Amino acid sequence: MAESKTNRRITISEIIEWDGSWELIDGIPYNMTPAPTTHHQQIVGELFFALRTHFGNDGCSVFVAPYDIQIDEVDEYTIVQPDISVFCNKNQVGEKRAQGASDLMIEVLSPSTALKDRNHKFNLYERTGVTEYWLADPHNKTIEVYGLSEGRYLKRQVFGHEDTLSSFVFSELTIDLNKIFSN
Repeated sequence: MAESKTNRRITISEIIEWDGSWELIDGIPYNMTPAPTTHHQQIVGELFFALRTHFGNDGCSVFVAPYDIQIDEVDEYTIVQPDISVFCNKNQVGEKRAQGASDLMIEVLSPSTALKDRNHKFNLYERTGVTEYWLADPHNKTIEVYGLSEGRYLKRQVFGHEDTLSSFVFSELTIDLNKIFSN
């Protein structure tokens, strides 16, 4: 995950002109071009399938990276591409990107992104009001679920590969993690 060497903050309007796939967090660009591993993609695919199956046609949209999200509509210095995002407010989903905090963001950790996902994105998602944040760890076969309460991620639960994950936000959503981490 390459970080830019520039000494100034970059804006969204600048970065969308660049080649490749980029995230921008507080004006710092991160190159998303390195290809994820097969195992990473399998986990993303299984989670996407489980979420898409659950939400069906109930009005929530499930997106998989690369899909740009300008998480704070007035912040010209931050645009992210989480592995998976769920938006239940159709007004947030535009033709080129979504705007605003989603109901659920999921990051599948890799050695090159784990620090950013656990620190920068955790703080960003908490600060901007992402209702629920999942960190999937392929190495340990766990998913950490964080729920927003009183403007902070105060709820936390860790599910292992033999557990059934349950969401804080979507009470009917449960996922058998053995299926997610089966490979």
